[in-house]
Parts: sequence; structure tokens; C-alpha cells
Amino acid sequence: MGKPTGFIEYLRELPVDRLPLERVRDWKEFHPHTEERKLHNQGARCMDCGVPFCHTGKLISGMASGCPIHNLIPEWNDLVYRGLWRKALERLHKTNNFPEFTGRVCPAPCEGSCVLGITNPPVTIKNIECSVIDRGWDEGWVVAEAPRARTGKKVAVIGSGPAGLAAAAQLNRAGHWVTVFERADRPGGLLMYGIPNMKLDKQEVLLRRLNLLEQEGIKFICNAHVGENVEPQIFLKEYDATVICTGATQPRDLPVEGRNLASVHFALEYLTANTKAVLAGDPDTSPIHARGKDVIVIGGGDTGTDCVGSAMRQGCRNVVQIEILPKPPMERQPDNPWPEWPKVYRMDYGQEEAAARFGSDPRIYLTTVKKYVGDSGGRVKELVTVQIKWDKNEKGQFVPKEQPGTERTIPAQLVLLAMGFLGPEQALLKELGIECDQRSNIKAEHEKYTTNLRGVFAAGDCRRGQSLVVWAINEGRGAARECDRYLMGSTDLP
Repeated sequence: MGKPTGFIEYLRELPVDRLPLERVRDWKEFHPHTEERKLHNQGARCMDCGVPFCHTGKLISGMASGCPIHNLIPEWNDLVYRGLWRKALERLHKTNNFPEFTGRVCPAPCEGSCVLGITNPPVTIKNIECSVIDRGWDEGWVVAEAPRARTGKKVAVIGSGPAGLAAAAQLNRAGHWVTVFERADRPGGLLMYGIPNMKLDKQEVLLRRLNLLEQEGIKFICNAHVGENVEPQIFLKEYDATVICTGATQPRDLPVEGRNLASVHFALEYLTANTKAVLAGDPDTSPIHARGKDVIVIGGGDTGTDCVGSAMRQGCRNVVQIEILPKPPMERQPDNPWPEWPKVYRMDYGQEEAAARFGSDPRIYLTTVKKYVGDSGGRVKELVTVQIKWDKNEKGQFVPKEQPGTERTIPAQLVLLAMGFLGPEQALLKELGIECDQRSNIKAEHEKYTTNLRGVFAAGDCRRGQSLVVWAINEGRGAARECDRYLMGSTDLP
């Protein structure tokens, strides 16, 4: 694929992001586009590798290796190298309903399994993907495509995150009448309120796609909280099928002493409030604000980084990010071979910004919180932390053990809990009688997506547990395929 000798002739090259201390002054996206000539060269680096692991989409050692939606990466790399942009977009849309989302927020497991990456920096797959779809929008190639005929079948999709949107898009493409129920005031789920604007612009990127889906015939009903102001039984009575895509929205808590103090918030609560203020045109009106405060983010991962980046833009006085795991190594270790996802040290955008402002990476590793300490007004003022060591217990499991004498007190007027999610909220599932597994996720076999109720399917984080946006799209597309098969007896959906 690409130029046979391209991987020898050209180095990996990405556009330079806006400077950290410049970009924290606003909520605009910070990744610029690469000029076309350089994109041609980057596409040329794609090797004729024989077995393109980049689009295999396997789980290896519990981590994604390759693209979970099986993007035809070598094909559109070659087309970009040849300047055939519209054909590249057609290949991209064959497997991915929303490449403008994954091109911005996906951690790119495709690059982690790139064959070139065995000996050299991998192909800039994610950047090329984003460039292809953005050019498609700019050129007017991305247009509403309503189905030619309707089946007369009605399908409800509960939840409008990436899984719900993918399921809705595919079912609508098959000709069914699709209604998406969203409990928030705007559709988009995690894409709207779980990912901040500087990483995924809501007006220019997300709403643009949502408007297109509406033009294609999908109906969105917002402020529809199933179980509260929407009767769950209507899905069984009024719709021919239902796809549940509610996500895994139960946050993991840290209920140590002082947890009831004010200004201790779950990350999603904080990010949602901030995005609403940004969309309203006045970010300073967010009810949870970091201005002039010492901020502690407990937990790593993308959500923790988003909290750091948001606190920086709100003008925090300082920010510390606490991680219970050890600091990753600088290079792959022998027990983490290619094509596994490389577990190596990285500084994401939030850490880069904090380091530029305060002089160092804000993360402290192998640390946990022993208690929250409040002031006379009942608000958090500091945390007591302790260092831990991972040792095996009597069952052979690794567990964290506190190290005596390592307690430390850190000032904190705002604490954000970003320790992941435990599973889907249970009220709707209990109301409908949906069976769950031991992890509290909806019980539905992968690639089948069928629950214990006839005509009810489940996809995304509510079925598989907290995962990547790209896995959610994979599951939404798969559930749509099986739902269409249930409704029509056969299916042409991939």
C-alpha cells in the first residue's frame, strides 16, 4: 500500500498542536490540520505489509489491538497518497459512521499494532482519518442519504452516545423508522457531555453530524428519562424492537472519611456542567469551577486528562493528578510485545498544559487518598494521601497495600473523581426485567446483542463495560445488524 519505499523515505510527521499556554485561554480544538503534501507522504509510509494488523480489531491481553471497527486503513492510506480523497472517504465510511469522532478522540489502537511500528514510528493513521473526513465535509461530499424505501418497522434506541448513534444510523439506513431517546437536554451522550469541547467541538463537529442524522430521518427525543418521565413499557408495546445503549454511567466512588464534604465531585458531573456553560456562551458560569483553586484529580485515563485540561482552562491555581498505578516505562517491555497496545509513558494534552504552566507533569503515581479534610464551612480544603505498593494477597491477586510513614497532606478546594465506571444504571433494567451478568452489565452475547427479552438488544458500554468510543461504534453497528435480522428475517447490514 502507498509508495513501496515510502516507509524508508519519509519520517512520521504530525502537525504541531497549538502551544499549551496559548490554547488554555479558550475552548477551541487544539489539533490543526496537516497540509496536503505532508499527508500524501504520510499515506506513502503505509507498507505493503502482507497482514495489516492495523484493522484486525482483536483483544490481546485485555487491550484493543488494531481497529475494532475494522477500518480499511491500508486502502485509504493508499488513496490519500494518490490524491484520491473522495474515494478514500468512501472507504472510510464503509466501516465507520463517525470518523470525525474517532479521528479526534480515539487513542488509535490501530497505530499500536501498525507493522511499521515494530521498528519505526507507526503510520499517522488517526491524523489521516481525521483529515479525510474533514475534507469530505469541507468539499460537500458528506450529505444526507435518506433510505430509498421504508420498512414500516419502528425501532427505539435508548441512549444517544456513540453506540446509540451508530445503531440508529445503521437501522435508519436499513429503512426502519428510528426514534432515539436521550435523558439529557441535548443528544450525543458521552460525545456531548463526557468529552470537553477542546477535544471534540460540539457546534462544528458533533452537532453537524447530529443534524445530518435528523435530515436522514432519525428522530431525537431529549429530556426523556426512561423510568421517570418516560414509561419503560412503551418500548415493548409501541415499538417493533428496542436497542439499549445507555452506557456505563455508574461512577466508581472513593468513599473514605470526609467524602460528604462539598466540592468533591464525580468527573462527569464536572465535565457536563462545564460543557453546558461553554455551549451557553459563557464558560465562567459553570456551577463547578476551578478558578483560583487547588484542584486534585483522582484517577488517570482520558477522563482524568479531560478534567486536568478543563481545570487549566478555568484558571486553576494548581492541579495534581493522583494515580494508584505505577508510572509506565518509557519503552515497551518484554511482557508487552507488539502488536499489543503499548503500555508506555505518555503525556496527553492536559498534562502537557499543566507542565507548561506549573513546570512538571501533574501526575503522582502509586498513591491513593486516605481521607478528605474539610474547613469550618463543610467544604473540602485538603487531602491526606498515602503511597501504596502492589503485592499479592493470599489468593494470588495483586492488591494495593499502604506504605507506613508516607502520608502527605495536599491542599485542595476542588476534588474530581475520575476513577472509571462500574456499569449501567439499574433502574431501567429492573423495570423492564433485563437480565444482567455478575458485573452488572446487560447480559447479551457479543455479536448477537440479544437480551432475555424478545426484540430487545443491548450494545456499547452497558453490555461490555466501560470501553472506547470505537468499541461502542462497533457494538452499535453490530446490534443494528442483528436487530434488522430479527425484524426482516435477513439483513444486508455489515
